[in-house]
Amino acid sequence: MLRNGGVGNVGQPCMLRWSNRIRLTWLSFTLFIILVFFPLIAHYYLTTIDNLDDSGPRIFEPRSGNALCEVKHVQDLCRIRESVSEELLQLEAKRQELNSEIAKLNLKIELCKKSIENAKQDLLQLKNVISQTEHSYKELVAQNQPKLSLPIRLLPEKDETNFPLPKSPNSCRLYSCFDYSRCPLTSGFPVYIYPLDLYQFSSFIDPLIKQAFQATARTNVYVTNNPHVACVYVVLVGEVQDTSGLKSIEIEKQLHSLPYWRSDGHNHLLINLSRRSQTQNLLYNISTGRAMVAQSTFYDVQYRPGFDIIPSPLIHAMSEPNFLEIPPQVPVKRKYLFSFQGEKLESLMSSLQEARSFEEEIEGNAPADYDDRIIATLKAVQDSKLDLVLVEFTCKNQPRLALPTEWALCGERDDRLELLKLSSFVLIITPGNAHLVASAGCSMRLFEALEVGAIPVILGEHVQLPYHDMIHWSEAALVVPKPRITELHFLLRSISDSDLLNMRRQGRFLWETYFSTSDNVLSTILSTVRTRIQIPAAPIAEEPSKEIPHKTGKAAGTDPNMADTGDLDLGPVETEPPYASPKYLRNFTVTVRDTYRAWNAAPGPFHLFPHTPLDPTLPSEAKFLGSGTGFRPIGGGAGGSGKEFQAALGGNVPREQFTVVMLTYEREEVLMNSLERLNGLPYLNKVIVVWNSPKPPSEDLVWPEIGVPIVVVHTDKNSLNNRFLPWDTIETEAILSIDDDAHLRHDEIMFGFRVWREARDRIVGFPGRYHAWDMTHQSWLYNSNYSCELSMVLTGAAFFHKYYAYLYSYVMPQAIRDMVDEYINCEDIAMNFLVSHITRKPPIKVTSRWTFRCPGCPQALSHDDSHFHERHKCINFFVKVYGYMPLLYTQFRVDSVLFKTRLPHDKTKCFKFI
Repeated sequence: MLRNGGVGNVGQPCMLRWSNRIRLTWLSFTLFIILVFFPLIAHYYLTTIDNLDDSGPRIFEPRSGNALCEVKHVQDLCRIRESVSEELLQLEAKRQELNSEIAKLNLKIELCKKSIENAKQDLLQLKNVISQTEHSYKELVAQNQPKLSLPIRLLPEKDETNFPLPKSPNSCRLYSCFDYSRCPLTSGFPVYIYPLDLYQFSSFIDPLIKQAFQATARTNVYVTNNPHVACVYVVLVGEVQDTSGLKSIEIEKQLHSLPYWRSDGHNHLLINLSRRSQTQNLLYNISTGRAMVAQSTFYDVQYRPGFDIIPSPLIHAMSEPNFLEIPPQVPVKRKYLFSFQGEKLESLMSSLQEARSFEEEIEGNAPADYDDRIIATLKAVQDSKLDLVLVEFTCKNQPRLALPTEWALCGERDDRLELLKLSSFVLIITPGNAHLVASAGCSMRLFEALEVGAIPVILGEHVQLPYHDMIHWSEAALVVPKPRITELHFLLRSISDSDLLNMRRQGRFLWETYFSTSDNVLSTILSTVRTRIQIPAAPIAEEPSKEIPHKTGKAAGTDPNMADTGDLDLGPVETEPPYASPKYLRNFTVTVRDTYRAWNAAPGPFHLFPHTPLDPTLPSEAKFLGSGTGFRPIGGGAGGSGKEFQAALGGNVPREQFTVVMLTYEREEVLMNSLERLNGLPYLNKVIVVWNSPKPPSEDLVWPEIGVPIVVVHTDKNSLNNRFLPWDTIETEAILSIDDDAHLRHDEIMFGFRVWREARDRIVGFPGRYHAWDMTHQSWLYNSNYSCELSMVLTGAAFFHKYYAYLYSYVMPQAIRDMVDEYINCEDIAMNFLVSHITRKPPIKVTSRWTFRCPGCPQALSHDDSHFHERHKCINFFVKVYGYMPLLYTQFRVDSVLFKTRLPHDKTKCFKFI
C-alpha cells in the first residue's frame, strides 16, 4: 500500500506540470498572433479607407488645431486642452512668483548669516577691546612709576650765593664752584651771553670770531635775553689778535665788574676760541674765580679737570665747509702709511744741548725729551722703504709761530691738507713740556687730520684732547706713549682695513658734529656744560601740520582681495581712542646713563628725541614679574598658534600702533581707493595724507570712513622730502610710508608691522632694490632687476621709526635734500642711505604676494626712462656726501614662523598666505 500510494503521489504532480506547459504555450501563441497580425490588419484597413475617396480630406491626415476641433467628437477634447493650457500658464506664473520669493528669502538668509558672522566678529573684537581695557586699567592701578613727558620749566627765583668756597680757585669742581640751584633739571638750561660792549677788551677780539659767535648765539635754542633766569653766563674773551695793548690786571678788573659776576664768577663760562696755532694763553695770570674756562691752551697748574673745557679750534669762522671737496674714505690704504711735517723752534733741553745716546737710555737713563729719539726712529723707518712714509722735520718755508717745546706747523693750510689726503695716518707729536696739557697747535693738527680722513696718531699721552671727558678718542685716534716710538711702525702696519675704516668714519663723524662750523663749536661747548650738570637737551622740533578741512561720510567697503585672510582675525581694531606711543620716557635717563652713546654716535647730543629705536628692552620674565605695563604676551605668556597669535601683539616691546603716511599729488580717485583699502586694518592709529599739490582737493570730494582719523596735511611746496617730515600729528613710533597707488593686503601690512617691532632700528618693507658696481665707469648703479641680494627697501611700502624722520629733515646734510628736490626723485634712496649710515645694517624685506602695484592706476613717475639715470646720479652723489657707500647687502627675506609647516588639524598658521 505504501508503494502504490507513493507511485500515485508522484504521478499526480507530473500531470499538473504537463497541463501548465500546454496553457503557457497556448497563451504565448495567442499573444504572438495578436501582436503581429492585429497591427497589420489595422494598417491595411486604414490605408483602404484613405484611398476610397481622394477628392475629400483624409480622415487620418495631419490637421491644424482648429481643423481638428471642427470634428464634432474632438471638440470636447479641445475645450479640455484649452482649459488645461490656461491652468498650466497660471501654475507657471505662480511657480515663477514662488521662485522669486524663494530667491529673496535665500538672499535674506545669506544677509542674516553674514550679519550674524559680522556680529560675531564685532563681539569678538569687543571682547578683545574689553579685555585690553581691563588689562590697561589693572596696569594703571598697579603702576608705581610716574608717567614722564616733556619737562615743565622751573626757573630760579633768587640768587643763592651762600655755599662753601673751595680751598683755592685751582681746585674748583662742579660740586664746589657751581650753583646747581640756578639750573633745575627742568629749567631747559637757559644761557645768557654778555653783550660785547659791556667790557672794553672785547675790541681786541678777532672780528671774524666775534661775528661768527654773535651769529651763532642768535640761533641757539638755549640763549635767553633774561639774565635773571639764566643758568650759565657766557663771556667771549678771545681770540685776541694783539695782546701787546692788554694788561692782565685790566682784563681781570673788567671781568670782575660784569653785572652778574657776583663776586666770584660762579656759573660763568669764559670762552677763548682760537683760529691760529699760536693762540696765546690769555687767562694764564688772571684770576677767574669760580668761572669755567673754555680754551685750546692749558697748563696743568690752571686746568681743572671736569670743570674747564678744551674746545676745538674755530677754523671755518664764517664759512661752511664744502663736503664735496672732502676726500672719500675709500680706498682704505693711501699713498703714505704715515706722514709728519713740522719744525721744533725751541727744545726743552736746548740750553743743556742734550747729547744722550740711545744706548745710555736703554741702560736706564731715561731721557727728559724724547724728540731726538723720535726723529732718529722715524728717519730710519723712512730710509728702510718697507712702506712709503713722509717725514719732514724742517719746514721748507718759514714755520708758523708756536709755543715753546711745541712742533710748529709748516706751509699753508691747503698744502698741508693735500699731504694729509695722501696719508693713511698722520703723526701728532705732543709738546716736550709735560706741563702743557693742551695746545692750539695740537688741536689744529687734529682738526686738519679729521677733516680729510687721516687717522691721528698722538705721540705722547700727557695731553688732553678736545672734549676728552665726553668723546672716546680711542675710536678715532691712536694715542701712543713716546717710549713706544720704535714699535710704532709695526703697530700701524698691524691695523686691519676694517678697523682703519671704522676709525676714519668715526673721525669724520666727530669732525662734522663738533668741529666743522662755528655753530657746532658753540653748541658743543654748551652741551658739555649741560651734560655735566645732567640737564636734558632741548627737544627736537616737530613739523606743524597745516590741516586741510575735508568732509567724510562715504562708507568704505573693504576690497575682498585685501581683506581675505583665511579663517584668522588679524587682531583687535583699537580705535576707541587711538593709542599714542608714550613720549620722553627716557628724557633724564639718556642724559645720565647714555652719555657715551649720545656723544660718540650719530646724531650727537644736541637734541632730545621723544623716542628712539635704540631704547633698551626688558628680559622676557620681567613682563610677568612687575614690569608688564603695556605688554600683551601671546596666550597670556603660554604662546600659541594662529588664533592666539592674532589676538595679541606679543614680542619684546609693549603694545603700540602705527601711522600710515601717504604722499599724493592730484590723484583723487586713486587716493580714495587706497584709503578704502585701509578700512578695518588692525593697530592703525591714523592716516596722514600729505597733499603735495598747490591745488587743494575738490570741495565735493567725500572722503571714506575707515574707522580711524584721516588727516590731510597741506605742504608749502611740492617736494618728495615732505614724505619724511616729522609731522606733529604723527603720535606713534611706527610709520608706514606708502604710495597712493600701492596695493598691499591687510595680512601683509600686519606681518610687516610685527617684523618691524623686532627690528625697530631698520627699514622693513616690501619692494627691494640693490646697488651694483659699474666696472666700466668705476661707479655705482641703481638696479631693480631680480637678484639674490638687496641693499634697499623702497619707502613706497615700508615701515620705519619716526626717529629717522627727524634725522632726515633736521640732521642729514642739506645737500642731499636739495638734490631730491632738483630731480624730484631719490628720496627713498636717501632714507636708505641715512638708516644704513646710522645703524650699519641693511634693511629687511618681508615677503609679499602679487598685490604691490595697483593695476588700474595712472602712469607713475618711475616709468620714465630718465628715472633710472637720475637714480644712478643720486647714488654716486650721496656717496660723495657721506664719504663712503653706507648701503650693505642682505641675502634673505622674512616669512612667518609657521609658513609651509604641516600642522595638526586643531592648530592654525600665523598667516594663511605668509
